[in-house]
Amino acid sequence: MASPTLPTVDRRTLLIAGGAGIGLVVAWQLWPRSYVGNLTADPGETIFGAWLKIGDDGRVIVAVPQAEHGQGVYTALPQIVADELGADWRTVGVEPAPANPLYANPFGAEQLFEQPDNGLLKHWRDGHAVRIGLTLTAGSSSVRSFEDPLRAAGAAARILLCKAAAARWKIDWQACTTGEGFVVHGKDRLRFGELAVEAVRDFGGAALPDPLPLRSDPAGRLSGQSLPRLDAPSKVDGSATFAGDVRLPDIVYASIRQGPVGDSRLARVDRAAADRVNGVLQVVTNDRWVAAIGNTWWSANRALDALAPRFETKGPIVSSASIAAALAAALAAPGTRMVAQGDVAAAFKGARLVSAAYQVGLAPHAAIETMTATAQFSHGRLELWLPTQAPGVARAAAAAAIGIAEDAVLVHPMLIGGSFGANLETECAAQAAVLAHAIKRPVQLVWSRVEDLLHDRYRPPAHARMTARLGTNGQILGLSAKIAAPATGHDLARRMFAHDAGTSAALALAGAADPYAVAGAMPAYRIPAVAIDHHPAEIGVPTGHWRSGAHSYTSFFTECFLDELAHVAGTEALSFRIAMLGGDARLARCLSTAASLGGWEGGVAGSGQGIACHSFRGSHIAVLVEAHVGEGQAVSVDRIVAAVDCGRQINPDLVRQQIEGGLLFGMAAATGCTTGFKDNLATVRGLGGLGLPRLADTPDITVELVPSEADPGGVSELAVPPVAPAIANALQAATGYRLRSLPLMPGTL
Repeated sequence: MASPTLPTVDRRTLLIAGGAGIGLVVAWQLWPRSYVGNLTADPGETIFGAWLKIGDDGRVIVAVPQAEHGQGVYTALPQIVADELGADWRTVGVEPAPANPLYANPFGAEQLFEQPDNGLLKHWRDGHAVRIGLTLTAGSSSVRSFEDPLRAAGAAARILLCKAAAARWKIDWQACTTGEGFVVHGKDRLRFGELAVEAVRDFGGAALPDPLPLRSDPAGRLSGQSLPRLDAPSKVDGSATFAGDVRLPDIVYASIRQGPVGDSRLARVDRAAADRVNGVLQVVTNDRWVAAIGNTWWSANRALDALAPRFETKGPIVSSASIAAALAAALAAPGTRMVAQGDVAAAFKGARLVSAAYQVGLAPHAAIETMTATAQFSHGRLELWLPTQAPGVARAAAAAAIGIAEDAVLVHPMLIGGSFGANLETECAAQAAVLAHAIKRPVQLVWSRVEDLLHDRYRPPAHARMTARLGTNGQILGLSAKIAAPATGHDLARRMFAHDAGTSAALALAGAADPYAVAGAMPAYRIPAVAIDHHPAEIGVPTGHWRSGAHSYTSFFTECFLDELAHVAGTEALSFRIAMLGGDARLARCLSTAASLGGWEGGVAGSGQGIACHSFRGSHIAVLVEAHVGEGQAVSVDRIVAAVDCGRQINPDLVRQQIEGGLLFGMAAATGCTTGFKDNLATVRGLGGLGLPRLADTPDITVELVPSEADPGGVSELAVPPVAPAIANALQAATGYRLRSLPLMPGTL
C-alpha cells in the first residue's frame, strides 16, 4: 500500500527539537518511554517510535543522539537497530536525534565525572537528568547507554512488520522472520518498504509482547560484523558537512582574540587600523575578547592583527614555574582521602618503604577542527550549527549569553573534526550567539589555531608521590598514592551546568577534593591496603576533560611504579603483575596475550621492552611496547602490541580503529603534545610546536581483540592510559634509567 503524501519537511529540522512528528506514528502508550517522541518524516517515510523510520523504498533511518567525532557512533548504534530489525545494511542511514528527554544520557555524565553512586547522584540520574534532556557524548558510554533501547526499538519494528506480512499471508506472525530487509516465511518475501505504512497503521495500536522477543538465531546477524562505516563515504569524497562548511544567505565570517588566562580585561584596540583592512565589516568587543567580522575569515583574522588588542591582567602571573610550584605546594599540604582499603598506616609502620615521585604536564586537545560555530539570530530566535558533545548545554550557554530563553534556541549538532573532550565546552557557542545578536546577520566564528591552543581547556598537570611496602615474597602489602592536581571535574561541571543548579550540585559535590582528579589511581591488583589521596591544586589555568581524563596520568603513575617495584622485588614485570591480579582473569588474559604476541623477553636490560595494563569503563587492555632513545635524545617507539577485552563487539573494525587511534594519541602525549606557560599564555602556538608523531614516526601496531561474551565496555578512551607507562618502562629497559615525567624527554633528565 502506498504511503500517503506528507508535508515537505526541511531536513535541517531533524537536528533540533520540533513540534509533533509528521507522518504515521506507532501509538506511544505502547512503547517503553516516559516522553513523547518528536521525530519528523519526509514524504514516503513512516515513523516507528523514537528511534527509526522506514521509507517506502526500504530505507531504514536511525536517529542517533550521540555526536560523531570519529569514534564510529554513527555506525555502531544503527548497526544495533539493523541487527535486531533484520535490515539490509546497504539501506541503513543515520540522522541526529532531535532534542528530547528520551535521548538523555545520565550514565555518560556519571562516567565522565567519575562520580560514586550515592543517593544524590541516583536522584539526579533517575529524575532531573532525564527531565532536562541531558544529551551527552562522553565517558565511552554510547553503546553501553543505548544498546538496550535500540535493540528494543529494532525488535518492536520487526514485530510490527511481521504482523503486517502475516496478515497478508493469513498466518501467525510468529512464524515470520526477517533478514536483508525482507519479512520472510518459507519462500514468501516482502520488503520492509512495502509493509511499513500498514505495519504502523494496522498494528501500531496493538499491544506489543512484554518482554519484547529479541533475536536469538545466529544466522544473518549484523552485530559482531565489521560492517563499513556509514560516515566514511561522505568524509572521503568531501560531501560531509562540518560547522565550518555551513553556508547561509548573507553570511559573514568572524575571528576572535581573547585575553590571557586569569582576570584579564580588554583595555584598548586600534579600530582605525582594522577599518583599513580590505573586507572588514565590523568589530565587536567584549570585556574578555574582541572579534573582527569580514566578508572572508582571512580578512577578519588579519583585522585582529591590525586591531592590536591589549589586555590588562590582574592577579598573579601564571608561568610553568608557578604551575609547578602550586602542584608541589599542594602535594606538601594535607590531602583528602578518596580511597581507603585496608590499613595503610599499619602496613607501613616500621617497614622499609619504596617511594617515587612522578609528574605530568599540561596537554592540549589539538583536534584538527578548531573551535567553530555558525549562528543566526532573527525575530527573537537563535539558530546554531556547531560541533558539540552536549547540545543542551551549548543551547543554555548561548541563550544566557544574549539573554533569551533556552526554548528560543535551536541547535544543529554537526559532525565533529575530532574533539577528545574539547567540545564539551561552550565558549564558542556563546561567542557566536553574541556576534549574531549584535550584527543581525548569520555569522560563522572560527578560532584560529593559535587561539585554539592559547585558550584550550587543557588536560591538567599533576604531581604524584607513590609509596609502597613489599613483603618478603615480593607481594605489595601496602600502597599509597598522593596526587596533586586541579579539581578539573568540579570546574568542568560548574562551567557546563552554570545555569542548572540541580546538575551542578549532583556532579560538583561539596568539598575541594574531586574524584575525577584521581580517577584510575586505584590499582586493578589485589593489594591488602591502599590509600589514594587528592591534593587539590590551584594552578591559575583552566583545565577540562581530555581523552581518558585523569586515567591518562594515574595509569602512568601506577604502572610505572609497579615496574619499579618489580625491579626492587627482583621479579620479572609481567609475572609480578599477573601474580597480583588474583581473580581478574580478563586483565590477566590481556597481559599474557600481549606478551605472547609481542615476544616478551622479560623486560631485561637492553631489550627495550615495556609492558603496562589498565581496566577502564568495563574494558581491559594490556600494551607491550618496544622503544629506544634515538638521535638527539629523542624517544623512538618501534612497536606497539595491544590485547583488548571490551566485551561483545558490535563492530570489531570500529573497536580496532579506536584502539589504534588511542594508542597513537597516548604515544603523542608520552613523547610530546604539551605546552609551557609564560605571562599567562601558553607557549605553544601551532601544531608544529607540539612534537606530534608524523607518519614516519608511527610504529608497527598490532591489536588483538580478545573474544568475550561480557556486556560491551567502553572503547574510545581505553587505549590512551597504558601507552605512556609502557613506553617509559621500555625506555628503562633500553637505557637503564627511569624517566618519571610526561612527556618523556631523556635529554632533560
